[in-house]
Amino acid sequence: MLTDVIEFRIDRRSGVSTYMQIVQQVKQAMRLGLLNPGDRLPAAREVVEATAINPNTVLKAYRELERDGLVEGRRGLGTFVTKSLSSEATTGDDAPLRQELSGWMDRAQKGGLVVEDVDALYVAVRDEHYPAEERS
Repeated sequence: MLTDVIEFRIDRRSGVSTYMQIVQQVKQAMRLGLLNPGDRLPAAREVVEATAINPNTVLKAYRELERDGLVEGRRGLGTFVTKSLSSEATTGDDAPLRQELSGWMDRAQKGGLVVEDVDALYVAVRDEHYPAEERS
């Protein structure tokens, strides 16, 4: 199945290497169920045209995902997702935790928090519940 679901957004000021941003975005899309087994990742050429990054950077990211056992390159066909990282019960649009988080985001926005405030709050609370040694 061909997919145009993922569109990479590269933040050159983030301090995170470009190839790692691609890896992280693919994994996030997989966790959210936007990329599923059988879906094709964009061709390196397509990513290069959309983001103006070096083709080797895209290939490095795809190799990393392949080493992690998440995708598989098929000669002449492209790179395909081989695993699912999503749990519809926790990440689907109707999932209770997602709806609860969405409600919290509505309240935060109405309360005057800007995205940077939300990000800082999220990271602080996440780190309380998931110490660094438990995260991969």
